[in-house]
Amino acid sequence: MPEYQTSPGTRDILAPDSTRWRRLVSVFAEVVESAGFGQIIPPMFEDLGVFLRLGEATDIVTKEMYDFEDKGGRRIALRPEMTAGVVRAFVQHRPVLPWKVWYAGPNFRYEKAQQGRYRQFDQVGVEVLGVDDPHLDAEVIALAWEFYARLGLSQVRLIVNSLGEPADRAAYVEALRAYFSQHADALSVESKQTLQRNPLRVLDSKREQDAPLIAGAPVITDFYSAGAADHFATVLAGLERLAVPFEIRPGLVRGLDYYRKTTFEFIGGALESSQNAVGGGGRYDGLAEDLGGPATPGIGFALGVDRTLLECDAEGAFRAPSESVAVFVVDVTGGLEALSLTAELRAHGISADRAYEGRGMKSQMKAADRSGARFALIVGGDELANGTVTLRPMLGAVGDERAQTTVPRTELIPTLKRALSS
Repeated sequence: MPEYQTSPGTRDILAPDSTRWRRLVSVFAEVVESAGFGQIIPPMFEDLGVFLRLGEATDIVTKEMYDFEDKGGRRIALRPEMTAGVVRAFVQHRPVLPWKVWYAGPNFRYEKAQQGRYRQFDQVGVEVLGVDDPHLDAEVIALAWEFYARLGLSQVRLIVNSLGEPADRAAYVEALRAYFSQHADALSVESKQTLQRNPLRVLDSKREQDAPLIAGAPVITDFYSAGAADHFATVLAGLERLAVPFEIRPGLVRGLDYYRKTTFEFIGGALESSQNAVGGGGRYDGLAEDLGGPATPGIGFALGVDRTLLECDAEGAFRAPSESVAVFVVDVTGGLEALSLTAELRAHGISADRAYEGRGMKSQMKAADRSGARFALIVGGDELANGTVTLRPMLGAVGDERAQTTVPRTELIPTLKRALSS
């Protein structure tokens, strides 16, 4: 066993999975940039105070943050999520409203590692600041829905809720506190501890012991103000107009304390129920103020890359690429031809690789087969003398010799492009 390995909760992502990973981000960028979003690349660490605004009753803040003092004596933290850092950037730079941004990158939480949950994990997501329009809520949700559709997923489900205005939420929290306190003896030990910090978080419990009490708990819909009820109804009407199917779930509260009004979550229908959330988000109208900025409404979502790819695997969608290059050059004349040919192919937009160290024909053809290339381009003594190359489709272990053709060097690029497009 090697002396040095990845730290617990982290892993190396190798090709072709890394290629699939990058393509997922590319698909996401295409979807959201078509809606006017520009990319933001925030730093991976911030002043600790930025993330304390997530809520001191949340596990992210109390248990999971990687925070430390840097060499300048500043207390900083690796980002456990993206929204707080994006809102900090808004407060710092004051861009023109509405500000529509998307992001992709790693976050860090010290938690128990398991399938689809790592201590370093990637997300893609969007944030919009400066608009308090329920139709925007529907549009933002629909962008995530479109992204999942572009990946070929058909079993993802959307669940939605509203946490109402701040006063609605506060009244609801007190009702939950009274209800769960009355039945505290029946709660799990963990939920009893959560009850002391934030009764709303008890609704997140997945423990069987807590399920009967959660099922009988007060529901947020009984506490909506007229404005909150109208906002939520308009969001739902917008989703219906956009043909985005949804399920209303009053117990959906999400894991961060900054959410108000609209909250939503995407569930992977092909994943195990205990770890089936593939993404989610909501409205966070007070966060900019908490970070020292003007009162500014905001809404966004973050989608987990690992969980999304697990759902893709379970549904047989968005598979990892089977080939790394289109052409593999086999040169048994010393290697100089392979050097120039691969450069020429790449210059014309054709991905190409080659073997090294003067290996023989058999060894190079095996390398060509392992590369996953669609074609091998062979240069031997005869080809070098005649100004030609041999083009062989890679259909078997060493290519299909019967289908190979001889191509003049001057016709190589157009011939290859026709062959690759067919």
